[in-house]
Amino acid sequence: MNAVSDEIPAGPSPEARALIERLIAFETVSRDSNLGLIEWARDFLEGHGARTRLTYDASAKKANLFATLGDSPKPGLILSGHTDVVPVDGQAWDTDPFSAVERDGRLYARGSADMKGFIGVALAQAPKFAAALAAGRLDAPLHYALSYDEEVGCLGVRGLIRDLEEQGIRPAGCVVGEPTSMQPIIAHKGTHRFRCAVHGREAHSSYVTHGVNAIEYAARLIVFIRGLAERLAEHEQRDYGFTVPYSTLSTGLIRGGIAANVVPKDCEFQFDMRTLPQASPEALYQEIRAHAEELAAQMRRVDPQAGIDLTWASQTVGLAAAETDALVQWAMRLSGVHSVGKVSYGTEAGLFQQMGVPAVICGPGDIAQAHRPNEFVALDQLARCEAFMGGILAGGFAV
Repeated sequence: MNAVSDEIPAGPSPEARALIERLIAFETVSRDSNLGLIEWARDFLEGHGARTRLTYDASAKKANLFATLGDSPKPGLILSGHTDVVPVDGQAWDTDPFSAVERDGRLYARGSADMKGFIGVALAQAPKFAAALAAGRLDAPLHYALSYDEEVGCLGVRGLIRDLEEQGIRPAGCVVGEPTSMQPIIAHKGTHRFRCAVHGREAHSSYVTHGVNAIEYAARLIVFIRGLAERLAEHEQRDYGFTVPYSTLSTGLIRGGIAANVVPKDCEFQFDMRTLPQASPEALYQEIRAHAEELAAQMRRVDPQAGIDLTWASQTVGLAAAETDALVQWAMRLSGVHSVGKVSYGTEAGLFQQMGVPAVICGPGDIAQAHRPNEFVALDQLARCEAFMGGILAGGFAV
């Protein structure tokens, strides 16, 4: 296996640069359709001999793309990336966020780091991969997996994985190109988001005993959730590979009430759970649900129609690989980075691992730049990613 050379160019090839800029120009904010990008990428890959599959959401306005170069029955490698980006609303950008601008060795644009830089570099290799496969220099297929709605809970890739399972397609490994500064990442926390709607009864604030205060009951549940977070911080077994070495819970959004002199009828809040790979989110959820039921029983003593609705809105499965795994060792050789890391943000890698496909996260750029105004990826990071792809071309994929 060829590792990334010490002689890394200052930036990506013109072909990769052009493809990255083309992808950025598609305004694929999660709330909008991604079909323009997906259909363009499909046509591009089909032009190089790929067999393609699309899986759509219920509205048929969004789709995943799974494309395969090569026809060997040998299990191949997935290069995986999400096509959606977070909004730019209310952010102070210095340039048009959907038009790539180079400045000081960086490429500025929404999605440049997260994660159209990786996708563009991977697509630029398609002609070379196709030629190597046709000539027998590569003996295992290369797959491209491009998904929708990763930023809102890894929603789209679930349909792609379900389709692969139904078709009996089981690749040998997957590289998810989230921005890691080209360091192989072997684990991430599970990400879980919850919505809670508390329904009380309105009353004049001078007659509080006639009402059921939805805000106050919501606050009691929030305090309970905070108590769980403190218990985890104190007692959960640590994993110091993570910046925050224990599972966390936090409330991020709350709304309710109409006036200070009205006992509020409704209150809604949302909270976030980030679990270590070995933790049980279900067990924590059941603790919260049980306490919510206790509170709801108290509310119904005043008004039988009162209650609490708790919804598990989204779940991103955690990733737990090992440094000794063959795929991870392979990624370390090709990246030239001889250490691995763990991250607290969620990715699609855990879902591929759950499918039975070994996964590692490795891509250009720094996650600290993602989701911010003036998001950027360093050009030398894109060059390192291109060298990684060159290592696949030179050494193949054999783990």
